[in-house]
Amino acid sequence: MIFSSSGYGLIYRYCNALALILFFTMFHADAQSQTPAETSSKTIVAFGDSLTQGYGLPAESGFVPQLGTWLAGQGVQVRMINAGVSGDTTTGGLARLDWTLVEPVDLVIVNLGSNDMLRGLDPGLAHENLGQILQKLEARSITMLLVGHLGPLNYGADYKERYDTAFQELAARYDVTFYPFFFKTLMASDGVTPDLQNYFQADGLHPNVEGVAAVVADMGPYILRALER
Repeated sequence: MIFSSSGYGLIYRYCNALALILFFTMFHADAQSQTPAETSSKTIVAFGDSLTQGYGLPAESGFVPQLGTWLAGQGVQVRMINAGVSGDTTTGGLARLDWTLVEPVDLVIVNLGSNDMLRGLDPGLAHENLGQILQKLEARSITMLLVGHLGPLNYGADYKERYDTAFQELAARYDVTFYPFFFKTLMASDGVTPDLQNYFQADGLHPNVEGVAAVVADMGPYILRALER
């Protein structure tokens, strides 16, 4: 078959046009394939006190960064926001909640109450404040995970029972994912005494790097379940 120069020109233009069509088709398909990965990213606010903030630890070793790394290892793309304030009580948390939630959030981890207990404050106050926090989050349709705490016996059995059950009652009332006790993986073999040698800093109150890692590994599945809700 014999082609004139004009014939070659037509074939050349046809091939170029075909190449452009294929390029834009592949580009569009690639862009579409990236969209789900981008939109699947979750924003998590860790809302609490020094246990959340990472007191006494290097910036990269606190609860929030370790949790972000753990979730990434599970294939979950997350943006972690550290809203932990050392020394904060449930009253302080309630007061700053609204201005903490200035952008869309997928999950809030509520980890407050330990300082109320350390100060011997009325468990009823913690119950009321935490209830208002959960109510505000529910009104915004934000998924929640509530972290529970257990009271000591040195304030008396009645105080301990009221303090312990406050978290359990709120978790049931608002139907939220509930992690029953922040320190539950950091206890000694008796399940009651904190394993101070292996998991705590010198103050005996805050977990060390290894302690945070143990908490994150145990709490992580609860957070995954909360994100699925």
